[in-house]
Amino acid sequence: MALAIGIDLGTTYSVVAAVRPGGRPDVLWNREGDHLTPSVVLFQGVDDVLIGKTAKNAAKDLPADCVEFVKRQMGNPDWVFADSHGGAHGAEEISALILKRLVEDASETLGTEIRDVVITVPAYFDDARRRATKDAGEIAGLRVLRLINEPTAAGIAFGTDAAESGTLFVYDLGGGTFDVTVMRLGKGELEVVATAGDRNLGGFDFDNRLMEHVAREVADQGGPSLQDGGSLEAELREKCEHAKHTLTRSTRTRIFFSDSGGNYTVEVGREQFETLTKDLLDRTADTVAEVLEESNTTWSDIDRILLVGGSTKMPMVREMLERLSGKAPDSTVNPDEVVALGAAIVADMELTKRRRPDAELPHKVRDVTSQSLGVIAVEDDLITEVNSIIIPKNAKIPCKEFQIYRTIAHHQRQFKLQVTEGDDDDVRYVTKLLEHPIELPGGLPKESPLKIIMSYDIDGVVHVEIIDAVSGQSLGEVELDRPANLDDAEVAGLSTTVGKARVQ
Repeated sequence: MALAIGIDLGTTYSVVAAVRPGGRPDVLWNREGDHLTPSVVLFQGVDDVLIGKTAKNAAKDLPADCVEFVKRQMGNPDWVFADSHGGAHGAEEISALILKRLVEDASETLGTEIRDVVITVPAYFDDARRRATKDAGEIAGLRVLRLINEPTAAGIAFGTDAAESGTLFVYDLGGGTFDVTVMRLGKGELEVVATAGDRNLGGFDFDNRLMEHVAREVADQGGPSLQDGGSLEAELREKCEHAKHTLTRSTRTRIFFSDSGGNYTVEVGREQFETLTKDLLDRTADTVAEVLEESNTTWSDIDRILLVGGSTKMPMVREMLERLSGKAPDSTVNPDEVVALGAAIVADMELTKRRRPDAELPHKVRDVTSQSLGVIAVEDDLITEVNSIIIPKNAKIPCKEFQIYRTIAHHQRQFKLQVTEGDDDDVRYVTKLLEHPIELPGGLPKESPLKIIMSYDIDGVVHVEIIDAVSGQSLGEVELDRPANLDDAEVAGLSTTVGKARVQ
């Protein structure tokens, strides 16, 4: 029987899980015998790619051919990694190579070919980043059954074991992204109430602060510049990441460097590291306060606090949350694995739905939008542009909403549809997803009503339709051309490229 797997496609590490016979999800071993696969790619030549632990270990020796943290570049059309062999690779292609390796390992472990997957994304990923993630799955030759928000996946996994219903607060600090989510657990049901986050905040940024400090200390000792963008910086990152992990268990650690006959030692204490990164932790506290306000929730309403993501192992995270809430965070789940386990449960449910559409599923999930959706309209002066929200942030998905707008001139034959993503009224501070001319029927008087309908599907992907509100005639459903994303031909071409690549 065909299986579907859940993939936590992480900034620094990725994890795969599957529901075994009997209904329990398990994290799967990779070919090195580990649960965590570093999200690192080393280009060794044309169609020859090394992925995972060995690639990560080679980063300091071959920095020109090694790429990390690509998840932060998803949906960024201007970012390209150029290797020393003449290759140029976008974020979708690199992510597809990682997915290919993960699925190959899962197929070997499960003893069957895998094609169907559910991939997790940060709750605060916007439309372009979600689309890029789906494209990466297609490029890898996979059928992406669904994208699911990482905190939601964690809540699903936790909910399968939780003995009681209640309100769950998920604090998800991963390698490169940060989300907080309030959700309610009931018998077989999970309802997300509100979510907020920062897609550019994670363990990577804490590492960077330590790297800057160590580089200054080594320079003060007469040592070389460690942040050279090459092998010394790669070695610095590796040692600072290791030091950060050591400081989760010990109060002090030492970092050693040798270069050109010189030896340099930097001692770092946990308290010093926490001082260096205090503003980063404070940013997470601000987001915590934001999501509590948006969900109309206080700490007294929260029954459990769930820590997700490897960066939550830093003692200061637990201490901050306990100080803010007066409650000890839950310690019953593995923060590195719980997202993949939840994704596996969703993958199993999605496959069941496709086989038996009327099947009774063990879990019901209601997620929310992480960004507001709207259009650019004009104020009464017919000049000043404003972002007009149609679907507000934290609306239940899937959802469909509409607003009525009016033409601004007699016999107007066209208007410019500009779809936005973001919460601000000021058009300068929102993301423009689409700019597309819409043809209007002839003879419309000034202030003729037009209905703009927007919907989020279950993956958080956007759909738009325009209706002549007088005649009821559809003026067309607009497919977002998504200038930040690949087109169908580019996806097909990269699928051929990745299909030929030998991943190790």
